[in-house]
Amino acid sequence: MKKRIFISMHYMELGGAEISLVGLLQAIDFSKYDVDLFIYRHQGELMQFIPKDVNLLPEQTAYSCIESPMVEALMRGQLKILWGRVRAKYRMWKYQPKDISKSQFSIFQYVAQETEPYLPPLEFNEEYDLAISFLQPHNYVLSKVKAKKKACWIHTDYTKVEIDVKEEFPVWNAYDKIVSISADVTKTFLQVFPSLEKKIIEIENILSPDFVRKRAQEFSANFLETCGTSEQARASENVDQNEKVINILSVGRFHEQKNYDNVPDICRLVNLNLLETYETSEQARANASLNKEAKLIVRWFLIGYGDDRLIRQKIHEAGMEDNVILLGKRSNPYPYMKACDIYAQPSRYEGKSVTVREAQMLCKPVVVTNYPTAKSQIQDGVDGVIVPMDNEACAKGLAGFIQNKQLQGEIVNYLSTHDYGNVDEVRKIDLLMQ
Repeated sequence: MKKRIFISMHYMELGGAEISLVGLLQAIDFSKYDVDLFIYRHQGELMQFIPKDVNLLPEQTAYSCIESPMVEALMRGQLKILWGRVRAKYRMWKYQPKDISKSQFSIFQYVAQETEPYLPPLEFNEEYDLAISFLQPHNYVLSKVKAKKKACWIHTDYTKVEIDVKEEFPVWNAYDKIVSISADVTKTFLQVFPSLEKKIIEIENILSPDFVRKRAQEFSANFLETCGTSEQARASENVDQNEKVINILSVGRFHEQKNYDNVPDICRLVNLNLLETYETSEQARANASLNKEAKLIVRWFLIGYGDDRLIRQKIHEAGMEDNVILLGKRSNPYPYMKACDIYAQPSRYEGKSVTVREAQMLCKPVVVTNYPTAKSQIQDGVDGVIVPMDNEACAKGLAGFIQNKQLQGEIVNYLSTHDYGNVDEVRKIDLLMQ
């Protein structure tokens, strides 16, 4: 008899956790498992990639209003959910975080606790063999789903986010298994919750190279054409025959974690580094009566969604309107990945970046900042490059890598001869039921 699995997720927007869920669903052996998927809000570009063998459960109004605009919750008559969210905001205001420099994740737990009493039970099946909460907060699967075993996922570096440990611990502790996506994520999680070590099992983000490469072929991306009319005109005017544009791409939510607010300054410094090197080498070439070389100019493109006001402000402050270009949300970012010269992940922290792995699958030279879990994903100088976090050192390292064509070639050759797929990780699902 097939095992029955329940999986919950918030929505299916473009994001690392959502892409990882798609990978998991596409790798599952449906001859062994029946899968019910409950998505709080049926929205997002990745909805279309849910396999037809998955039983997509109907949207529940109360759950769909947990993260919707509050005015929508009001208009849809979800007054209790609205009240719970107001109470959560009050608790967040009252809570005094220990480190205000960290991303404030406490609000998610407060929202879960304050809305949970007003949510209906998720009784789609009498009892599941396994219930999975794929993204925190994990309260709802714990209290609203009947299952023999329950598992929840860790997707981020818990030393880099501010949480109310006292409120979160009982939730994590109540699960049978806690799934970590990497050894470094496990390490940082246990720094916060050391007593939960025996519950942890590591299952990497499941990604299919065939899926990524197939989508990368759907159309040809031209970075200049993606600019707005005014940006395109400026970009065209500001490139002469003696300049070579290096297109750098980053993909991810417009969020403090991704460090995009520092990209304009880093890009400015990279171009200054390249200009200084160019002027020095051109003087030497002139003295030796050699032909001129092309001057390298960096343009940095950002694909993502969210509040971009701070990024735009920083672009203006750095004078990088021609060089840092926000492409916004793209339903298919892979052709842009394929077309870029370098893929960059300038994050402040990561669990294990899905987009870095996808770029490697497309054999792109990858640069990441030295966030705490970077070394668990990149072999520095082998399948990518790790640069310092601070802007000046980051820019210097990136500029050096741009000019080091030999190293770029070696990395591309390495990527082309190694398999970055890991669909076999899905076999570990059985361990969650033991």
